[in-house]
Parts: sequence; C-alpha cells; structure tokens
Amino acid sequence: MKILIIEDEPEMLDNMRRTLEREHYNVETATNFKTASTKLGVYSYDCILLDITLPDGDGLELLAQIKSQGKGGGVIVVSAKDSLDDRLKGLNLGADDYLAKPFHNAELNARVKAVLRRLYFDGHKHIEIGNMVIHPENREIIVDGDQIEFNRKEYDILMYMITNKNRLVTKAALAEHVWGDHIDQADSFDFIYSQIKNLRKKLSKSNITVEAVYGVGYKLNIA
Repeated sequence: MKILIIEDEPEMLDNMRRTLEREHYNVETATNFKTASTKLGVYSYDCILLDITLPDGDGLELLAQIKSQGKGGGVIVVSAKDSLDDRLKGLNLGADDYLAKPFHNAELNARVKAVLRRLYFDGHKHIEIGNMVIHPENREIIVDGDQIEFNRKEYDILMYMITNKNRLVTKAALAEHVWGDHIDQADSFDFIYSQIKNLRKKLSKSNITVEAVYGVGYKLNIA
C-alpha cells in the first residue's frame, strides 16, 4: 500500500514516515502545498495523511483537489487544529477521518488501517479470494490452509493487483505504485518481470493467475 504524508514539521514528518515504514507501507512525503499538489497530479495513493496548515497554502484546498481528481484512496486530515469547524470542513470535503495532533503512533497505525479496510476490503480484517485468505495486518497469505511466504515486493504487487482486480494494470502504474515516484529514473521495467515470475510460482496452488497483456501490463484473473 502506498501512502503520501503531507506535513511541514520535519520532526513530525520523520516520525510518521518511520512509523508507517515499519508497517511495510511504501511512504512518500511532501512538505509544502506546491510539492504535494504536483505529486497528487501525477501519482496515485492508497491513503493520504494531510496537514491542514501548510507554509504556502491551505490543506483543505488540496483536499478539494484530491476529490476533484477522482483517483480514489483515503484521506486522513492531520492537524493541530482540533475545532469542530475544521473537522466539519474536512469531512464535508470528503475526508475519511480526522486525526488531531499530538497523537500516538499506535493511533496513527490504527486510523490508517481502518481507512484502508473500509476502502479496499469492505471493512474486513482479512480478504478471501478463491482458495486464498490474506491477512493484511500481518501480511500473511494462506492457500488451502498452508501459509505461503512472499517477499515484500511480491506481496505489494499482489495487493496492488487485488485492489485493481477489475482493471488492466500497466507496467508503469505497477512500478510507480510499488517502487515509488523515483521509478521514473529507471531505464526499463525489466526488474518487474522477475518479481511477476516469482509471484506466479507462489500462486500456482491458488486459483489466482496473473495474465500478461503484451506490451501493456498485467491483469489478475480469479478462477
């Protein structure tokens, strides 16, 4: 899962980033309105942690921008402003949750997981697809009762394919979402092929297959 943190306080930003990276999220950051707006215009995210007060703009304007783009993903407004008016403005603009500073790391994790469950897993703590059961909170995958070990990238690719199971996923979108926005520095997408090859081997006992669409990308098929 890919997360964008929009926060201008360096210590707070670093703490949030490290906390979420420990949970194996792909985390990107922006420290001001301009950088955040640029990233939101180019990339997509599963969850966005948005500070209302930024040095060069209003976070609520970014929230309106996020919703107008219709890219999906959850938004948690994170701010020291804890007034009812601010909460109502954020929620009315489409925010999924509101987290007031200061907060504990455990609460940050819980709020992010709750938003992701509601958006992608119908509120459930596990996902059932055919003969496969996935527990996202501990990254456990079970096929016909047997646990299958996936490395981090294989798991991230599978989860991205599952959350886009009704869509054709381009190689560029897959690479950017799993490897981050620095992927545009890569010369090719050859590194994806080996990960997909390994993923297919590990899915061999499941009724899920990853179909290659020549020259475009991949599609998840469920028997």
